[in-house]
Amino acid sequence: MNRLRSFGLSLAAPLLAIAFSLVVTSIVIEISGGSASDFLAIIFSWPVDRLLVNIVNQTSLIYLSALAAAVGFRMNLFNIGVEGQYRMAAYAAAVFAGAAILPGALNVLGALIVAMAAGAAWAGIAGLLRVYRGVSEVISTIMLNAIAITLTGYMLNTYGTQVGDSRRTTEIPASSQVPGWQPFEQSAGQVWTVGLLAVIAGVTFWLVLNRTRFGFDLRATGQSPTAAIASGVNNRRMTLLAMLISGAIAGLVWMPSLFGSSHYYGSTFQTGLGFTGIAVALLGRNKALPIAFAALLFAYLNEQSNRLTIEAGISVEVIQITQGVIVLAVVIAYELVRRYRLRAEERRVAQSSGPSSPSVEEVAV
Repeated sequence: MNRLRSFGLSLAAPLLAIAFSLVVTSIVIEISGGSASDFLAIIFSWPVDRLLVNIVNQTSLIYLSALAAAVGFRMNLFNIGVEGQYRMAAYAAAVFAGAAILPGALNVLGALIVAMAAGAAWAGIAGLLRVYRGVSEVISTIMLNAIAITLTGYMLNTYGTQVGDSRRTTEIPASSQVPGWQPFEQSAGQVWTVGLLAVIAGVTFWLVLNRTRFGFDLRATGQSPTAAIASGVNNRRMTLLAMLISGAIAGLVWMPSLFGSSHYYGSTFQTGLGFTGIAVALLGRNKALPIAFAALLFAYLNEQSNRLTIEAGISVEVIQITQGVIVLAVVIAYELVRRYRLRAEERRVAQSSGPSSPSVEEVAV
C-alpha cells in the first residue's frame, strides 16, 4: 500500500503540472484574442499518421539530448553545452560518413564513434576547465556553444559543397544510408532505425547509474562531494568522466536524423535540441523512464503546434509557453510532494512511537 501511495504521489506531480500549464496557456490564448477551446481540441486530438511518425523520430532525438544533460545533473554539473556538443559531433560525423572511408555498415559505425568522440572532446574542454582552473561549467559550456556555432559555420562555408542557395557536407553514400521502418503508407514517412540508439542509451544509463560502482560513485559525488571524497572517490576524476560521458551521449543526438533522412550536414540540421533536452531532463527528474515520457510529451506538443497555426490561427510560440510552464510547474509540484511526504512520514513516526514511548515517571521508576 505504501509503494502504491508513493507511486501515486510521484505521478501526481507531473500530471498536476501539465494540467496547470494547460490552464495558464488557455488563459494567455483568451487574453490574446484566440480560442482556448480550439487550442485544447487540437492538443487532445489524435495526430495523423505522418505526425505520429514525426513524434516517434523527434522523441528519440530529444531523449538522447535529455540523457546527456541528465548525466551532468546527477553529478551536480550543469552541462548547458549539449547544443554545441551535438552540433560539433553532427558536423564531424557527417564529414566522416560523407568521405566514405569505410564501406556500408562500417561507415555508419565509424561515424557514430566519431560523433561520440567529438561530443566528448567538446564537453571535455569544460570539464578540464572546471577541474584544473575552477571555471564554472555553466559559463564555459555557454561560451563553447557560441564557439561551436561559429566554428561549424566557418568550416561549412569554407569546405562545404554549394548546392543551390546553401552549403552542405558531402552526402552520405547510399550504402551507408540506414533504411527505416514504415508503419503506415509511404507518404507518412519512416521511423528512423538509428533511433534505437535512444533505447540502448536509456537502458545503459539506468544500468550504469543503478547497478554499477561507477554509477554509485557518480551519484554520491553529486549528492555530497565531501562524503564521496571521504569514501575514497576521486572528485576530479568523476567530474571529468561525467562531462566526457555527457558529451559522448550528446554526440549521438542528431545521428538518427543524419542516417535516416538528412544524409548530410547543412540546411537539414535541426537546432535547439540541446536546450530542449535540458528542460526534458528536469521534467523527468534525471531518471531514464520519466525522461522518456517527458521527451514523448515535448515531441507531441511540438508536432501538434503546426496544426495550431493552420487550423486555429494560434501562434506556434504558444507551445513554448506551455512547455515552459510545465517545467516551472513540475519543479514546484515535486517540491510540494516532497514536503507532503516528509510531513506524512513525520506523522507516521510520531503515531507509531507515541503510545509505546515511556513517560518521564516510568523512566524515573
